Amino acid sequence: MNGQAITADTFRHLCRSSPWRWQSLRFELHRGVSTVEQESREQQGKPAPNAELMAMKCWVRRPGALRVETIDGRLLASTTKINNSKDTLFISGNRKPWMLPPAMTNPVKDGQGFVVRRPEALYGEPAYGSGRFAAALDPVELAGERPVPLEKPYANVAEIENITEVQHHGRTAIQAVLTANHSYVPLFPAAPLLYPGRTVVRIDVETAVCVASQSLDGDTAGAGHSMILLGIDEYMLDDLFEEVSMGLTDVRAHIPWDLGPAS
Repeated sequence: MNGQAITADTFRHLCRSSPWRWQSLRFELHRGVSTVEQESREQQGKPAPNAELMAMKCWVRRPGALRVETIDGRLLASTTKINNSKDTLFISGNRKPWMLPPAMTNPVKDGQGFVVRRPEALYGEPAYGSGRFAAALDPVELAGERPVPLEKPYANVAEIENITEVQHHGRTAIQAVLTANHSYVPLFPAAPLLYPGRTVVRIDVETAVCVASQSLDGDTAGAGHSMILLGIDEYMLDDLFEEVSMGLTDVRAHIPWDLGPAS
């Protein structure tokens, strides 16, 4: 990574950086089950997990727009209310609607452009299924929103070791083995990025997305996910996320004109 040493602090800064490193993503999401779950299913004669939920094609456009399809193109979910009026939010009496989106704030960054301390902002990614999807898009739960006030054993949300630079489907990523501490608080309690014991994770350097995780210990060994990033900051029409197409023309595409035979 530009010849600079990759430290635990560098890894944490990268995990805090996602909201400022992309606006839209197109990717495939693949989920893995633990060896214990797989063996249990085989012993009980149960079928393998639903293949449609184990591999999906996804489109995300910040803020809040999401489309999910099966690998063969059948629609599973889409956000259908991205253009609805927000009037009721602004008379709700709480301050959340008045917070700026992260892209409009200026966080404290290190020399490599990664975020040291996240400002107060309107964070949140669209979720589908268990919530692991959203947590992986912005993996701040692996680092916490700011440095701990005093470096001491187990003060951070996770202990980090074996940090290396790797290639993930042709893209540069930082891989590390993490062990959660008592202060670790997952974004979705039912779908933590870190499993009990050790978890190996990969963070894409360009986008700061958690593109892979896998449990190494105990009953959850083998469980995790892998993402293949296919497009970053591509132009995405509202039609992609709406239930009913508005019939808008994608001006990037060539529009043929059939003039008919000459008279």
